[in-house]
Amino acid sequence: LEGSPSPGHAMAPRPPAPPPPPLPTDGELRLLRVLWANGASTVREVHDTVAPTTGAGYTTVLKLLQIMHGKGLVIRDERDRTHRYAAAIPPERTQQALVADLAERAFGGSAAQLALHALGARGASADELAQLRQLLDRLERGRR
Repeated sequence: LEGSPSPGHAMAPRPPAPPPPPLPTDGELRLLRVLWANGASTVREVHDTVAPTTGAGYTTVLKLLQIMHGKGLVIRDERDRTHRYAAAIPPERTQQALVADLAERAFGGSAAQLALHALGARGASADELAQLRQLLDRLERGRR
């Protein structure tokens, strides 16, 4: 049989899917947005970006980045005296994890209910509606 292992040779097991990214807290998400927008940054650069709107102190931002590093949300480059932090996970993957968590907790796992409530609460621009129509068309074609 084609694709079957020959006697004495087991097929290599498929590597496990990567675990879902840890869900960031609101404060962690705020820092991740800075890192996604600006790329690798020092604590001072992150602090200078968030302090005007949050009032967070330098040591608070430093401690939060250290916690995020421990969780695997950020990576730290220690080659220079001033460490640089960068997001370890792309924004799309984090957004998907947050949406899946919200859909599960608030809507019993129903993505449709989540979307309906989101659109009902905030509405959508013409461009967003066009994107939604394209997504619905793709989903419909996939069902046939």
